[in-house]
Amino acid sequence: MLLAIDVGNTNAKFALFRGTELLARWRIATDDRRTADEYMVWLDQLMRIEGHDRTDVEAVIISTVVPRALHNLQLLAHKYFGVDALVAGREPVTWGIALRVDEPQSVGADRAVNAISAQAVEPGKDKLVISFGTATTLDHIGPDGAYLGGIIAPGVNLSLEALVAAAAKLPRIAIEAPATSSVIGRTTESQMLIGVYWGYVSMMEGLIARMKAEIGKPLTVIATGGLATLFQEQGHLFDRIEPDLTLNGLMHLYHQWKPII
Repeated sequence: MLLAIDVGNTNAKFALFRGTELLARWRIATDDRRTADEYMVWLDQLMRIEGHDRTDVEAVIISTVVPRALHNLQLLAHKYFGVDALVAGREPVTWGIALRVDEPQSVGADRAVNAISAQAVEPGKDKLVISFGTATTLDHIGPDGAYLGGIIAPGVNLSLEALVAAAAKLPRIAIEAPATSSVIGRTTESQMLIGVYWGYVSMMEGLIARMKAEIGKPLTVIATGGLATLFQEQGHLFDRIEPDLTLNGLMHLYHQWKPII
């Protein structure tokens, strides 16, 4: 089995694959101080609950946008799984796609992995991948799978946290879709929720429309990330939601290097 690990700024996601089949997935808050031993105590219990044993893991592949977390994950792979972890974007698992931007070395690992995964689900088409994470990113992926650039905007939770931190009297609220389509709130909480939710819907509508107009060709819009489902009622925004896009991208990247026989 393959253990795929994707470390974002907010959460680290772990998944087990047998071939191309995703068997199980888990997530934990990102903490670059977490040791290999701490990871294993947590992961071993979850693997056993799902009926898997660490001896079943034959390979580990890691994608991270938090460089300081990498060492302990490599140690996890070596100490507890007996393998040297592969790192996405580094030899021998280089991207295998063109990064047609001015600073290809600055493209986040998650965005490159998403491009690989998007190409696997929609080959031969232009794609727009929207990832709802700590930041909200919109990326243009060409028909050949090349990464062609995109947009970085503040994430939903980040925007809400900044609002609460800067305004002393505003309460901390949970992110959810408003109960109605009204954009006139009658309470402080409802007004905040409307501002965040419908504000993001409007931002998505505007940015998607601008990107489509600039690209000038039909696009398949793919949404991913922990908060993608928050907007799934707005069916006009996305053509499909792929919650495991990044983890599947790591699986595809691994099998580009070691094809399934």
